[in-house]
Amino acid sequence: MDYKRDEHRVHLLVYHIVWTPKRRKAVLKNQIAQRCKELIHQKCEEKGWTILNLAIQPDHIHLFIQTWPDNSPSEIVKEIKGITSYHLRREFPELLKIPSMWTRSFFVATAGNVSQEIIQKYIEAQKGV
Repeated sequence: MDYKRDEHRVHLLVYHIVWTPKRRKAVLKNQIAQRCKELIHQKCEEKGWTILNLAIQPDHIHLFIQTWPDNSPSEIVKEIKGITSYHLRREFPELLKIPSMWTRSFFVATAGNVSQEIIQKYIEAQKGV
């Protein structure tokens, strides 16, 4: 992974983020999973975040992302959960059966060049589940 640079900073901020639908319902399948993936890519591109890996399982999402110093992990999760919840619940009425799209909780871990390969392998293994 390369360090990012701008006018005043050099940085390498990489996060492994995991979150789940409310009540860990297995709703992220087929068209819902595909649309969710599109929305996540769209939001990350808009914000200038680089998706290193993304695995959408029926009951959880793994996101391995490189971001800017201005963006906290909680802000990243809030932005992505917000846009995906808004659009998915409008486009797929069956999601209105659960009280909200996502739980309020999430998992986040930092990563660097040393542990990046381990996280990549882990996420790749999740795709086969």
